[in-house]
Amino acid sequence: MKHAARVVLTALLLAAPLPAAAVTGASATQRPLTLDQAIAMALSTNEAILVQRESVISAEANVSGAKGAYDPALKLTADARRALTPVNSAFSGAPPGELAPTTHTADAGATLEQLLPTGALVTVLANLSRTTTNNNFTLLSPAYSSELGVEFRQPLLRGRSIDAGRLRLRVAAADRRAAGAGLRETVTDSVAAVERAYWSLVAARREISVRKEAVRLAEEQLEQTRLRVEAGAAPETEIAQPRAELENRRGDLSASRESEARAENTLKLLILGDDAQGWGERIEPQDDPDVSPEPIDVDRALQRALAARPEIEGAQAAIDRQRSTVEFSRNASRPALDAIVAYDRFGLAGGENPLGTGFAGAPPIIPSVLEGGWGHSLSMLGENRYSDGRVGLEARFTIGGRTAKADVAVAQSAARQAETLLSSARKTVRAEVLDAAAAMDTAGQRIGSSRAAREAAEVQLSAERDRYAAGLSTNFLVLTRQNDLSHARLDEISARTDYRKAVTEMARATGTLLADRRIDLGPADAAGSR
Repeated sequence: MKHAARVVLTALLLAAPLPAAAVTGASATQRPLTLDQAIAMALSTNEAILVQRESVISAEANVSGAKGAYDPALKLTADARRALTPVNSAFSGAPPGELAPTTHTADAGATLEQLLPTGALVTVLANLSRTTTNNNFTLLSPAYSSELGVEFRQPLLRGRSIDAGRLRLRVAAADRRAAGAGLRETVTDSVAAVERAYWSLVAARREISVRKEAVRLAEEQLEQTRLRVEAGAAPETEIAQPRAELENRRGDLSASRESEARAENTLKLLILGDDAQGWGERIEPQDDPDVSPEPIDVDRALQRALAARPEIEGAQAAIDRQRSTVEFSRNASRPALDAIVAYDRFGLAGGENPLGTGFAGAPPIIPSVLEGGWGHSLSMLGENRYSDGRVGLEARFTIGGRTAKADVAVAQSAARQAETLLSSARKTVRAEVLDAAAAMDTAGQRIGSSRAAREAAEVQLSAERDRYAAGLSTNFLVLTRQNDLSHARLDEISARTDYRKAVTEMARATGTLLADRRIDLGPADAAGSR
């Protein structure tokens, strides 16, 4: 957390507005910049990182949405009905002169469903109903009915090990892992690109120093030749060679300055935002590329890469996603067999039907237990006077099942493709680690050899200049030694910055770049790595 806060603070300080004197153009303000500061700026402004962070946020939302399958579902109903349907019976109960009785009903109900992780569905229901009728055979009008029940339905075959809700949850979790791996891959690639651009700018700046020194040496040689011509110690044609060499070196210096500008713009492209802030400044790298080469344990690097590279984790997440789909498709091809346990209680109360008649025209007899209103009907639910309990099995089959078989085949094909991609990713990682190890080894050896070559070139130039001063050498040999020294210096600079780049590439190839740079992506990355 301290490092993350330091990175954010550094980014804010670097993004702070500059004084008015910081004007773009030839008088650009110099901006000292360390490698850590460049990385911090990239982390806060790089568009690829910002886009990938949004992918992680989206994946997090999908995980939360998938868990919604286990949210309770409440259903409320209410309706009123008037029913007058013809009755094909001599005992229709209709009032005299009518073919059928009229019934008025008002219903209200509530159903609460809860899906369990086992695939079981628990349903709790409650219904209330008030009915009035002019049916002569009906004892109660109005009648108050109440019902309270619960049903437990557990799949035994289809939907037992996995269902649509669990599939979505597993897929969302796999996608979240893939998004986290993608974020780490993007940040790793961005940091590596920043480091490569930083060392390229360092090399470009040092190359300019070497080119300037070469121009100065050419100017000295030209002046010495001019003095010798004026003294009559050399023919006038002798001055042509150092003059031509001076112009060539000035051309090389101009080309190096263009390369420096391109290197600086490449770094700015990685670390600056879309606004004009900072684009007119001149970046002054503060870190030194000088470093002592270290031995490489290739076997250990390969093991570390195969365990830590985000590309492999992303490919593994894709396999887990497809395997869940295969399991779901296979399960969906099985017959459905559900065990059902249900229990309901009922209540009934009301007042005497004023139009009702008993058997053979006798007055109706209303049981005293049914006389009452809503309160009495509801109290009967607690008394458990009337109930209905059920235990059973329910089976459903699809004849043929061609759709399910096709879904299984498609899912298995997608799983095999994902496994092939993982194999390809592992091969790529191995190749990149071996390439990085070779680059580190080569660059490390070049540091020593280029240093020795530069020291030898310095000695050769000094000796050649002494021989020239004694009249024992020529412009051609002196200028050749100068060029040899410039090339040796450039080779040494290239070797040191290339080694730095190789170290960065090795850390990227082994998946340890973020840890080595102490870059913490926060809780989102931690969740994605689970």
